[in-house]
Amino acid sequence: MVTIKLFGMTKMLAGNQGSLSLALTNGRRVKDLVELLDGGYPQIGELIHKKKVLVSVNQEIAHEETEIKDGDEIALLPPFAGGAPVEGQLEDAQLVRVQRENFSIDQELDRVKSRSKRIGGIATFLGIARDRSKGRDVDSITFEHYEGMAEKKLREIRERALKDFDILELLIIHRYGEITIGENIVLIIAGAEHRAEAFQACKWAIDELKQITPIWKLEHTPEGEVWVEEHP
Repeated sequence: MVTIKLFGMTKMLAGNQGSLSLALTNGRRVKDLVELLDGGYPQIGELIHKKKVLVSVNQEIAHEETEIKDGDEIALLPPFAGGAPVEGQLEDAQLVRVQRENFSIDQELDRVKSRSKRIGGIATFLGIARDRSKGRDVDSITFEHYEGMAEKKLREIRERALKDFDILELLIIHRYGEITIGENIVLIIAGAEHRAEAFQACKWAIDELKQITPIWKLEHTPEGEVWVEEHP
């Protein structure tokens, strides 16, 4: 018997359950799991075949031949809307956070500036909850995240940005839970010696976050709730 974590639209398609328990009797690979889902939850199975829902095993995207062992952590990941810190890396952990509460832009700017006296240019991106989306009025937004994997992916983005761009520091914060219109959602701050590198890294980081981070957006509208798949 394996337990599968569900997020976003997959919860709705499974009758608003947060997880599924399935018995893998005819094989121990991801393709065998998908076959079971095809039978019991055909809408979810169809989304997996169309690559609109991904299967992860132990917080890594899996392929159909990936083996599933007892105790593995399995999850179904709809399109992204978008861990505990390692001992001795508490300051680094503050630079990559997924949190419910709001953040202070001034405090986070100071956090980045304090990392190096060589920083001469800072670029920021601030995402804010808006009251309209695709022609629909939006009353509020709820963000759901895959705890552990979301933080891991954000850390990967920071590490790659520091490696691939000529910057000195990068901070990423994303909120979860219910966000009211006009509230802050996501903050990215890139610090570099010069402005061009800071701008480039900041833009790359938010684009990458939207592609690989397991965070999902549920818009509350007068007509009902809508899970958002794409990212303008």
